[in-house]
Amino acid sequence: MEITNLFNLKNRVAVITGGGNGIGKASALILAQAGASVAVSDLKLPDAESVAEEIRQMGGKAIAVECNVGKDEDLVNLVERANAELGGIHILVNNVGVGGGGRENPFKIGVDKFVWVFELNVFSAWRLSQLCAPYMRDGGYGSIINITSMGSINKSPNMSAYAGSKAALNHMSANLAYDYGQYGIRVNCVGPGATKTAALASVLTPEIEAKMLAGTPIKRLGEVEDISGAVLYFAAPVSEWVSGQVLFVNGGGVQTLD
Repeated sequence: MEITNLFNLKNRVAVITGGGNGIGKASALILAQAGASVAVSDLKLPDAESVAEEIRQMGGKAIAVECNVGKDEDLVNLVERANAELGGIHILVNNVGVGGGGRENPFKIGVDKFVWVFELNVFSAWRLSQLCAPYMRDGGYGSIINITSMGSINKSPNMSAYAGSKAALNHMSANLAYDYGQYGIRVNCVGPGATKTAALASVLTPEIEAKMLAGTPIKRLGEVEDISGAVLYFAAPVSEWVSGQVLFVNGGGVQTLD
C-alpha cells in the first residue's frame, strides 16, 4: 500500500459518541481531515452541531445527532441516520464515558449509580458495536475504537465503578475482536492518560498535576490531539492487521489522583 493511502479515509463513514467536546471533538475533526464523513453525536445537540459545522466549513461532510447512549432508541436512531444520510458505516468511536474523578466512595455509592456507570461505559459500546457491525461487514471495512482509560489498569481510591467499567471495556473489546475479525472488523481501545479535558479540569489542582508529572517521563499532561492521533491510527488502513489491542497514550508514565 502506498504511504499516501495508509491514513486515507475517503469514502468512509465514522460514527462518534460524545463528539461535541474534548477527545470526541478532536477525533471527529481528525477523521474528517483524513477524508471520512462523520456522524457527530452528543447529549447536547448544539455542541454536536457546532463540530459538524466546523467539519463542513473544512469542506467535509458531517451530520449532528442528539444521542443519550443510555437510551437504546437513541442508539438505533444514530446508526440509522448515519447510514441513511452518509451512506454506510465503517468506523465507530465509542467515546462517551462517565464516573471516576475519585468520587466513588465504596461505602456511599449506590448500586444504581454503579450500574449507570457500566451502562454508559460498557453496555452502550457493546450495543453500538452490535448495531454498526452489519454495516461494516456489508461495506467491506470495519474499525471499532473504544475509548478506555489508564484507570482500567491503575489502582486508585474511590474509582471502583469507573475503573471496573473501563477494565471490562478492555476485555470486552478483545473478545469482540475475536468475534468480528472473520468479517474484517477490527476492535481496539485507546486508553488516555491524564488529558486536558473538562473532566480532568474539574478535579485537577497544581499539587495533583505536579504529582502526575513526577511519574510521567514526557513532562506534560496530554492534549486531546494526542488521543485523537491514536484514534486515527486505529481507524485507518495503516492498522488493518491490528485488533484486540489497548494502546495507552500516557506520556510513558502513570498518572493517578491519589
